[in-house]
Amino acid sequence: MIEVRNLSKYFGKRCAVNGISFTVEPNTIVGFLGPNGAGKTTTIRILTGYMPPTSGTARVAGHDVVKESLAVRSVVGYLPEAVPLYPEMRVYEYLNFRGKLRGMDRPRREAAIARAVERCWLAEALTRPIGQLSRGYRQRVGLADALLHSPKVLILDEPTVGLDPTQVRETRALLRELAADHPILFSSHTLSEVEAICQRILIIHEGRIIASGTVDELKAQVGGQRRVIAELKGPQAEVTTAVQKLAGIVNVRATADGGWTRLDIAANNNAQNAVSELAAGRGWAVRELRQEVPSLEDFFVKAIVDARVRQAGAKEDRR
Repeated sequence: MIEVRNLSKYFGKRCAVNGISFTVEPNTIVGFLGPNGAGKTTTIRILTGYMPPTSGTARVAGHDVVKESLAVRSVVGYLPEAVPLYPEMRVYEYLNFRGKLRGMDRPRREAAIARAVERCWLAEALTRPIGQLSRGYRQRVGLADALLHSPKVLILDEPTVGLDPTQVRETRALLRELAADHPILFSSHTLSEVEAICQRILIIHEGRIIASGTVDELKAQVGGQRRVIAELKGPQAEVTTAVQKLAGIVNVRATADGGWTRLDIAANNNAQNAVSELAAGRGWAVRELRQEVPSLEDFFVKAIVDARVRQAGAKEDRR
């Protein structure tokens, strides 16, 4: 479990993390999102014992990150975005070396290496120098290192960078499996990936948590206009004019495709049923009719834009 309370970090006069609080519960994958420079990496480095906070508290698996920094490092499996590896070492040598640093005896190291190699699909690369590996393979070596000591908590920064689509899918499955025994804080710029595997999401912007909730809760906050895509078999001008007259329609963009008219409709209500009834009444065949569901990307962009507007307004009020 990760518990963060009023955590702040200053570098001189610059505030990188500004009084944030959140919890990562057991058996949960929490996505940690934000634009570049938002404070994600600084927060992660505090949680993994690489730097102290300026104020506030954080506990990882019951250990205080300041008072029990070594204990925190012993229970965290950490994968940084830029994995620090020794290119001259072979994969097995590196993992064996890392096991020794963690105080594992030989039987325990051998068992841990075998388990990590199997989970991270490294058997083919075990005897190869790390410097000769692709970026994807190096990322897998870093993940194997993070799992080597059977950590209680996993903190992963861009764990699928450089992996091919099959490996990305396998890594997602592995993270879901690991979440059964570990709380996972997972940072990524790939929103579709976060949406696919995370139970909760935190969004940080300029050092502050600006949104928190499940994927569905956040997407439900997008609001605003709804978008309906439709393809009706009928003359473009006639179809477009009829749809524009429906209640709640804001804008209609139409393109012709043979005898079909493809419509991109913005509306203030659920226009899907109205378009369906219109098509049935006019005798127009329907090839496609769907309402676009707001995505996590839609909410992310909206949250960042809203935060910037609020900050600009606050600065204006102080003048």
